[in-house]
Amino acid sequence: MEFAISEEGRIVEDQVLRMLNDDIIPAEKRYAEEIKSTPNGEDPPVMKELRAKAKGLGLWNLYLPDQEWGAGLSNHDYSVLCEHMGRSGLAPRVFNCQAPDTGNAEILAEFGSDEQKERWLKPLLEGEIRSCFSMTEPEVSGADPTGLRTTAVRDGDEWVINGLKWFTSGAVGAAFAIVMVVTNPDGAPHERASMIVVPTDAPGFNLIRSVPVMGHSGGGGHCEIRYENCRVPADALLGPEHGGFMIAQARLGPGRIHHCMRAIGMAERGFEIMCRHANNRDIAGTLLRDKQIVQDWIATSRMEIDQARLLTQYAAWKMDKVGKKEARQELSMVKVVVPNMMMQVLDRAIQSMGALGVSDDTPVAAMWRNGRALRIADGPDEAHKMVIARRELKRFA
Repeated sequence: MEFAISEEGRIVEDQVLRMLNDDIIPAEKRYAEEIKSTPNGEDPPVMKELRAKAKGLGLWNLYLPDQEWGAGLSNHDYSVLCEHMGRSGLAPRVFNCQAPDTGNAEILAEFGSDEQKERWLKPLLEGEIRSCFSMTEPEVSGADPTGLRTTAVRDGDEWVINGLKWFTSGAVGAAFAIVMVVTNPDGAPHERASMIVVPTDAPGFNLIRSVPVMGHSGGGGHCEIRYENCRVPADALLGPEHGGFMIAQARLGPGRIHHCMRAIGMAERGFEIMCRHANNRDIAGTLLRDKQIVQDWIATSRMEIDQARLLTQYAAWKMDKVGKKEARQELSMVKVVVPNMMMQVLDRAIQSMGALGVSDDTPVAAMWRNGRALRIADGPDEAHKMVIARRELKRFA
């Protein structure tokens, strides 16, 4: 495996780092103030300014390896860029590389019809609209989409959708949802569902609420959606009928590694803040950095971050070399290893800063709050450990 990124990737990395350090991180306080008076689902003025600059520099849609739609960078190259973006909660949106738009764009590019690409993919990549992904249901395990209950029934030239979804992330202000629905209730478990593109202004698309998460419910939200006789044209079907599970797997593989790349960046930012604080904080006449327990936290964090990065870069490299399907084991492994590492590093950073650590005067508390969900999103730790173990046991059966 070659650890160095390509020359093209290195050039983009230099530009991303420059904008991150010179523009994005310095704008975090302004964003925090402006977002208070900005309607949910909309960008405050500073975000619009940053996005315009990034787009003008060509630092846009960096996650798509297909040159027709994206920057044409490899997954390995993007792993490095995405880690840098993880250092600021603003960065993914600035570079038009934010979830769930990234995953939706990937499956529209791979499975969408020409009409769907023209109507939804192109404006999504231009940054003119946002989207959401509607799969999880409150009464069914989110780790097992074979048990979904929301249905779509064909009625002439239309699909009629009924059911309840929640944690439809980004629904506030989104132009469309990609909805996973049961279209073949009597089919085999992995052949029951389909994906359908639903405009959010379609009659019967009812946004019930943005579900509060750890006391917060701003931005695009994690929304509860009720579909009540929601009608869309037959050609709103995304990809093959009853191919929803296959498309979900195609979407979730890159999505998982993108989340993990950003999580490493979050851990690095928290680690840096912890080290700077330890170098300057006086405790009864000695600096915090001289305490053995703090030195242990710093040494352990450094080792854990670097171990997680190597595993993530290996998974990205393997995706490039042999494809998403053959890298499934590594993708499950990083999905367990990285979020747990991130939470441990951020928790040490919080502990090292005391009351400052749990305040919002640094970004660490918000990163911890937002990062905790990553041990659940796109498959909980326990589900990934189960499939990791099954694959390993199969090797020696």
